[in-house]
This record gives sequence, C-alpha cells and structure tokens, in this order.
Amino acid sequence: MADTCELFPEGAAIVIGGSGGIGRAICEALARAGSDVVFTYRSNEQVARELSDAIVAMGRRALAIKLELTDRAACRAAIDRAATETGRIHTLIIAVGADISMTYTADIDPDEWDRTINGDLTGPFNVLMPAIPYLRKEGGSILALTSAGLKRFPPKDILSVVPKAGLETLLRGVAREEGRFGIRANMIGLGVVDTGLFDRLRERLTPAFVDAMKKNVPLGRFANAQEVADLTVFLCSVKASLITGQSIALDGGFSV
Repeated sequence: MADTCELFPEGAAIVIGGSGGIGRAICEALARAGSDVVFTYRSNEQVARELSDAIVAMGRRALAIKLELTDRAACRAAIDRAATETGRIHTLIIAVGADISMTYTADIDPDEWDRTINGDLTGPFNVLMPAIPYLRKEGGSILALTSAGLKRFPPKDILSVVPKAGLETLLRGVAREEGRFGIRANMIGLGVVDTGLFDRLRERLTPAFVDAMKKNVPLGRFANAQEVADLTVFLCSVKASLITGQSIALDGGFSV
C-alpha cells in the first residue's frame, strides 16, 4: 500500500458540511489519508467538537468553523481563515444537502424552492468563489456531492436534483476554465446513502416504499457513508491527477 503522505500535499482540505453523516466520514477519511482538515458546521457544536477530537487523534490538525452558507461575507471570511491558519488550501469539498420534502414538481412550495436553491446552489457558490484564488496559487482539487438523479430522474426528488444540476454545471465550468492553474473539479452523483438526510427521510416513508427504492438499484442496496468517503479521497488525491470535469455515479447502478 502506498504511503498515505503521498496522497495530498501539505495544507488542508476544507469540507463544507463536514459535521453531517457523509461529511464526517469524509473528514475522517481525509485525516487517515494524511491531510489536515477544516470543516464547517451549521449549528451542532457538540458534533463539531467530537469530530475535531477524532481528527486530532489521528495525528492531523482540525479546524471547525460555524457557517451559514447563505451569508456571503461569512463564507469569504471562513475561506480566508482556513487559508491563513493552515498555510494552504489544497482541496475544497462541498458536501451539503437540504432536508427537502418529497413532492411532485407541480406541487412545489415556492418558499421551499427559494430556501433550497439558496442553500444548495448559491451557498456552494459563496464558498467556491473565494476559494478559487487560493487554489490557483499551487493548484488543487474541488469536489461536490451531487445526485444520480441527474442521469435517471427519481419522481418527487426535483428539489434535490435541480440545485445539484446547477452545481455540476458550475463545476464543469471551473474544470474547463481553471485547469490552466492546476485546478481540478469533479462531482460524485449520489444515489441513496444510508445515513444523514436519509435517516430523517426514512421516518416519512413506509417500509414498502424503501423496499421499492432498493429494488430500483441493480446491486440491491444503498450506499454507505464510507463508500462515499473513499471515492471522495481518491478523486481529490494525486491518484486522480488527470481526472477533471467528471461526474461519477455512486448509486449501485440506479442510473443505468
């Protein structure tokens, strides 16, 4: 097995939404792979402290930043702080997702539409813009968790898919335009992941509906957070140094 110190340069990865179920797995996987980790959280300070302690226990530096993504000035300040305190940002990972209601497109609540677009599309834009100048200095990687629904649309999931489609387009633009500075940008199109937001969604679904969802997956199961974290670390590491502008589905074959 390769020396994990070779996977990332000196500096830190920033995980936006690092305190969630998937985000935490990503933060811990980055630490195991030899990177210092900066992560943001919205409100749960206890979880943030626990995650920071776990990263430090692995021998890496941790910095937790409380952040509301719709606050553009706060996003810029968070990126500046991360760069100043760690010396270098080599990776930006966007791992946020709204707790949406499952509804048909024709029944969308306009207020929920606005909240979701602001959080899941404008929010990532707010951290991406101040991060790019730092990444240009020595190159780096950007990765966003998006949706396998962009390839095969799941009914009632429009509020998840639309902002993720915008985010994928945004990052493809970054991949095309910023490659000259050594910046890569990729996406992971997630199917159902059995943690985080789905834990809350499951409370609103019948067991029969969840079974039907699994039957739509050729491999017959949902992803777990560690599988997302492993693919994230690979795509952000030097092992994927020629991969950019790509969206890789992690969905058990749902999108086939």
